[in-house]
Amino acid sequence: MELTVISGKGGTGKTTIALALSELAKDAVKADCDVDAPNLYLFYDGRDIKKEYFYGEKKAVIDKKFCTDCKECEIVCQFDAIKDGTVNSFKCEGCGACTLFCPEKAIHLKEEKTADVYITQTNKGIISRAQMEVGSEGSGKLITQLRSNARKFSDENILIIIDGSPGIGCPVISSITGSDAVLIVTEPTQSGLEDFMRVMELCRHFGVLTLACINKYDINEKVSEEVESFCRENDIYLIGKIPYDDTVMKSINELKPIVYYEGSKANQAIRQMWDNICKHINCLNQ
Repeated sequence: MELTVISGKGGTGKTTIALALSELAKDAVKADCDVDAPNLYLFYDGRDIKKEYFYGEKKAVIDKKFCTDCKECEIVCQFDAIKDGTVNSFKCEGCGACTLFCPEKAIHLKEEKTADVYITQTNKGIISRAQMEVGSEGSGKLITQLRSNARKFSDENILIIIDGSPGIGCPVISSITGSDAVLIVTEPTQSGLEDFMRVMELCRHFGVLTLACINKYDINEKVSEEVESFCRENDIYLIGKIPYDDTVMKSINELKPIVYYEGSKANQAIRQMWDNICKHINCLNQ
């Protein structure tokens, strides 16, 4: 069983909520698929029990022993990645055109390491995570591997909670495809509403059960009502409304999940939301 937590934009509180839900689920396996900014592991004491390299793209490499400096590769490269017989790895897209046009066959494509992949054992279970290289590509394939790694520590009775990326791009698609349910975290702002609509369409396209919650709903109750109306009109389960709570910022600063602050209004609302999520997950298992 996989529950993916995503948002249409950054800053909605997605990771805070994913972290809280993973605590309430007790034995959940966590997959930090927000690969551009992974930080779930910061909230736990743990150690990396496995590390491997991920090769997500290819770059051109020129063998100087065979290069005659004919400039054919520079002429054919559409990305201006080759100059004076040197490849700029940040500009190279790995298309391979230079390898085809080089008369001396002095150029080949080499797999490039784009991320370090970790299995982290914490005091609260397993986290499947990665750290991408600056400017690297291949995040979609990387997320597929992270989810696969998480499944190795799960079974049909253990929930996998995936902290997905914000937006509607390739990382999000890789995070939600094949998930049993998706929780969209939105906020009551006009930009939040617009992005919520877009990411909802993405979930609908892939036919995944879509749940929604409004974080900090009481900072703009007018827009919150618009979100609720949109959910009703589109048959989206609005399973939670979380109030603004200064304690959330305290929990982030102290690197402690919000569910451990007993007087927190957000904590109480998230716990109620978790009960609602469990009802839908149980329906999926029937």
